[in-house]
Amino acid sequence: MISQSNPPADAAERRAIQPVICYPNDTLPPADLALYRAARATATKTDEILVPARDARCFTVPAGHFFRISSVEGPQVGDLNLWNTGDLTERFYSGKTRALHGTHITTGERMWSSFPHLRPMTTIIEDTLGWYGMDAFGGSVHDVIGTRCDPYTGNLLAAGTQYHYCCHSNLTRALADHMGVPLAEAEPLVHDVLNVFMCTGFTRDTGQYFMKASPVRPGDYLEFFAEINVTGGLSACPGGDCSSEHTSDVASCHPLLVEVFAPAEGALGNWQSPGENGYDRSHGR
Repeated sequence: MISQSNPPADAAERRAIQPVICYPNDTLPPADLALYRAARATATKTDEILVPARDARCFTVPAGHFFRISSVEGPQVGDLNLWNTGDLTERFYSGKTRALHGTHITTGERMWSSFPHLRPMTTIIEDTLGWYGMDAFGGSVHDVIGTRCDPYTGNLLAAGTQYHYCCHSNLTRALADHMGVPLAEAEPLVHDVLNVFMCTGFTRDTGQYFMKASPVRPGDYLEFFAEINVTGGLSACPGGDCSSEHTSDVASCHPLLVEVFAPAEGALGNWQSPGENGYDRSHGR
């Protein structure tokens, strides 16, 4: 049993101290949504990938192009990884994205890459679930707080469990196939995700990560502008809409559709892909 210390006499005053935002984000490089949306309006479709239920697929998107993730047959959440196509060690950094934008991201916000690069990988330009906001439970959609369902945690919580179609394993297989390498080489590159369409939050009393039925329906989508050349990996989570459980074959699951679009010549004007972070990497030496 965890012991609880007695509160000090000034406990109420300590709790009442006002919070301070750690990373005020009003000085971040602005996303030119008007430019991106105008370019998207005349863009042409160049590729599509159907991600089967309880499986994953990889896709590539050149810098300055667009991609859309859609619900097509039924309510379904997806786990998204992103890598720099030319250097897969530069990958999506969910923790820093969370610190800069909050626990859930939506239109106008970005997916940032890992150190030492720390630059925008994509910008969200459309979100048909943007209406959801934050519900009475503290839940919202498209979170950067969940890590991805994985077989290691499953085995930890239920000894002997060997479930292979969780998002971590799905992404590992997809990346290995995409790269043409063994699973052991691909697995270390799989990382924490953007939980597309997933509705999540933290309980008010215990601070535990929760999920609830996603509001996503066929026709809903999340659309991105690729700021750099990206390779994506998307898993159609075995939790389906995550209304009951994940990491099993119990939930009703559906595929997800990825579509890639190329802008018309000159539609982006003088836009340039962002360079790597300007820190000199000297670290005080």
